[in-house]
Amino acid sequence: VLVELEPLAQKQPQSLHPHPPQQNITLAVILPLHNTEYPWAWPRVGPALHWALDKVNSDPNLLPGYHLQLVFNSSENKEGVCSDSVAPLVAVDLKFSYNPWAFIGPGCDYSSSPVARFTTHWEVPMITGGARALGFNLYSSITNIGPTHKKLGEFVARMHRHFGWHKHAMLMFSDNKNDDRPCYFAVEGLYTQMRDDNITADDMVFNEDDEPIRYEVLLRDISQKARVVYVCCKWETFRKLMVEFLRLGLPQEEYAFFFIDLFGYSLQSHPAKPWARGDADDNVAKEAFKSVKILTYREPQNPEYKDFVSKLKTDAMDMFNFSVEDSPMNLISGSFHDGVMLYSHALNETLDRSGVRPPGDVINKRMWNRTYHGVTGLVQLDENGDREIDFALWDMTDTTTGVYQRMIPEPGMKVYWLKGSPPPDIPLCGFKNDNPACLAKTVTMHQMISIVVCFIFIIIVTVTVFIYRKLKLENELTAQLWRVHWEDIQWSNMEKVLRRACSKLTMSLRGSNYGSLLTMEGNFQIYAKTGYYKGNITAIKYVNKKRIELTRRVLFELKHMRDVQNEHLTRFIGACIDPPNICILTEYCPRGSLQDLMESEGITLDWMFRYSLINDIVKGMVFLHNSVIVSHGNLKSSNCVVDSRFVLKIADYGLESFRKENNLEDMHALYARKLWTAPELLRADNPPVCGTQKGDVYSFGIILQELALLKGVFYLEGPCLSPKEIIERVAEGRWPYLRPLLCPQSHSDELGQLMQRCWSEDVNERPDFNQIKVLLRKNNRYLTHKSAHTQELIVRIGPYNKVLPEIYISVAEQLKRGEMVQAEAFDSVTIYFSDIVGFTALSAESTPMQVVTLLNDLYTCFDAIIDNFDVYKVETIGDAYMVVSGLPVRNGKLHAREIARMSLALLEAVHSFQIRHRPNQQLRLRIGIHSGPVCAGVVGLKMPRYCLFGDTVNTASRMESNGEALKIHVSEATRAVLQEFNCFQLELRGDVEMKGKGRMRTYWLLGEISSNNA
Repeated sequence: VLVELEPLAQKQPQSLHPHPPQQNITLAVILPLHNTEYPWAWPRVGPALHWALDKVNSDPNLLPGYHLQLVFNSSENKEGVCSDSVAPLVAVDLKFSYNPWAFIGPGCDYSSSPVARFTTHWEVPMITGGARALGFNLYSSITNIGPTHKKLGEFVARMHRHFGWHKHAMLMFSDNKNDDRPCYFAVEGLYTQMRDDNITADDMVFNEDDEPIRYEVLLRDISQKARVVYVCCKWETFRKLMVEFLRLGLPQEEYAFFFIDLFGYSLQSHPAKPWARGDADDNVAKEAFKSVKILTYREPQNPEYKDFVSKLKTDAMDMFNFSVEDSPMNLISGSFHDGVMLYSHALNETLDRSGVRPPGDVINKRMWNRTYHGVTGLVQLDENGDREIDFALWDMTDTTTGVYQRMIPEPGMKVYWLKGSPPPDIPLCGFKNDNPACLAKTVTMHQMISIVVCFIFIIIVTVTVFIYRKLKLENELTAQLWRVHWEDIQWSNMEKVLRRACSKLTMSLRGSNYGSLLTMEGNFQIYAKTGYYKGNITAIKYVNKKRIELTRRVLFELKHMRDVQNEHLTRFIGACIDPPNICILTEYCPRGSLQDLMESEGITLDWMFRYSLINDIVKGMVFLHNSVIVSHGNLKSSNCVVDSRFVLKIADYGLESFRKENNLEDMHALYARKLWTAPELLRADNPPVCGTQKGDVYSFGIILQELALLKGVFYLEGPCLSPKEIIERVAEGRWPYLRPLLCPQSHSDELGQLMQRCWSEDVNERPDFNQIKVLLRKNNRYLTHKSAHTQELIVRIGPYNKVLPEIYISVAEQLKRGEMVQAEAFDSVTIYFSDIVGFTALSAESTPMQVVTLLNDLYTCFDAIIDNFDVYKVETIGDAYMVVSGLPVRNGKLHAREIARMSLALLEAVHSFQIRHRPNQQLRLRIGIHSGPVCAGVVGLKMPRYCLFGDTVNTASRMESNGEALKIHVSEATRAVLQEFNCFQLELRGDVEMKGKGRMRTYWLLGEISSNNA
């Protein structure tokens, strides 16, 4: 008879048979107890297992002398769903409590996997009607008497080929990654089999629990990727998808939708109308479902199965008070019944007289590759222990009523298609109508009208854009954004500073802003004029003209100069045309010209550095030749300047109307300036003011020789020729042509050949700069990334340029020479301290990378602001920011004003500053200011730091720490200095207790009052 183990709350099973047999065979059942949504729930399967045990125990020829009994426990968790943690624990408990001969179940995939791993290890058979997912063939203990997704994939692949689809399909399914993921595992079976059959299967995953579902987006993706679509989701979701499909106007006849509804939930109405719901969308849904076929399991039709279902309904009501309805779910119950019967027959065949339990794999081999007639019809197991199962395809057989009937494998039934035949899996014109064969077809009237409308629209848009750009251009010309007024330029005596810093800029006499002036002696250099415009230092080039007439041509030249932007061209800032101060303002490059670098004894120009400079020239000239400027016309080493990062930039280009020969220039200087000029331009009566592109290539060749030999421009062996003699012989153009000396010992053969090609007499033999760029890349093994040569330069210039980028230039020069820097006392400076309130808590709640990003963003913003004030940034430590004014250059009492204005600017910037990872949180900056004497000096040699010492530093720090967020805390000493400017608004805070200082009277800085005095 039967021994049934109730859930774990009851410790001992109850015996239902008063006369125990000679030897019991225990079967352990692990199934869901209460959740009857599962087809393998215990109230559904339990009666079938009882019936199977009754048959076995009552058959004298089947397992004589043995008695089958069941022990049961649930695989559910507290929430009533299958659990992959509860099931293996239950299996272990049943194994060591009852040592069962076989396990029945589990049914859920995630529950079955760990139990199968255990049973394989224990060598105990596991018979189930569930565990449908792929991958269970890895476990030798499983025999699956029910349907599997592997067989579903095989059926779909055969059907796919039957309809003439051999290339493509789309698998669309819902997956919320909860419970047993039925759609995911079902589609996995289709995908795997299609892949094995060389059918391309695109998958589309969506979560139908996320509201609202964007059906139009899903359908747009379908229209661009597939025509045969398999869908697995809830019936209500699929119905809404098909309603939206029809409303979007997609061609029904070109699509085939297969709804995977294995247990036929959508077909429960009689007659079957899966589209019907009794709402306003029924008519639309019925029309849309003409393209829909439904895949289900096929229920057995044999008389034994019908009797089994009838008895199952009665026993389920008697035993569990559960009502079983007609559904393909009953196939699962019948599969468990047949599984027990098949196991009993296999066990009966393997038991010997000794009564020793046979190994599990021996029993499994008896069940596999076997055919057995059970209540579910013919049970045929393959070599892997999976049952061959039948599937059904349902289709709308009556388009008037919308009734669905089972089509496959019913004989004589024909699948309905809107066009009479299955649509192709790949359209003739492709999914996006991009097949070239379709583009040549005749255009319909609607298409013709659309093309004409689009053409007219394009013409209107083109004319509108043209007019807009024309008006925009006229507005830009009228606005004169390039114009600089003379009174806006601020002057400062920078010459001494520039001399100490060795960052001179040379320039031509009354001409080039970045040139070398060669006098009669040929070696005298002067510095560029500089000034401040909008707080930034600029190089100023005076134009030797009494006035500039703003013709349209001149306005275009100035606009083009403003538009041209490149890393290797000096930036045009503006022009002043206020007579008599006519000048051009350009970017200031503090390292001087290329000619300066070649003449400097303090910098070693190795070939890595030289090739990098050559590469910079080529990049700049490539951009210039491809821009509206077209050509340079005055390229030479003194017009190639180097910025603070050792990036070479080309200067003195463009502005043809501003150029004028200086008749007052001495003849030596005049000819010296022409040493880079091409011979064809020297011979021309009226050469182009901006030269030619081939002439620029010639000039580049002369610069190459300068860099290669480092002996000056146009170096020659033999008798020394004056610039005039050189120019005259070059202009003659007689063979042998006069050219600079080549020295194979000083440069590579490839570089020498490039020089000769660049200064060739025949302009057609000269390469353009794009070709030069390729030649340099091909032949130059020294050329490396820019950062590498910059790093090398920093090492050669001195380590302190890297570790002290903001230290005053004279201090840095002393350090580079290895000298001790003398400490210096300053009578009056103003010190600024700030930090972020709540930074510790913010850091604790953020990742280290987020903290670094925050501080980098904030201090980059701060650094850009303080550049506009006469201040010196001392250091940043964590969230602390320290700035001082009045040193290293004394500025009288202006230090308090500069720090006050800077603090107001920083506070204003903080109000609009956004933290990337917390955009809704306001950054709370706390600022303190104090004025007084300090001592400044450099501490250390390995990693030197420019430090401030004195009580003023401590007091300024106390002002910050005793301040408040988003306020500027000012001491009495600073207030006294600010009062002299009569332009700052301060508010008395009162006496504040300062650690180590006692009580101090302090103030809040509220703002600055605009006035003429200010």
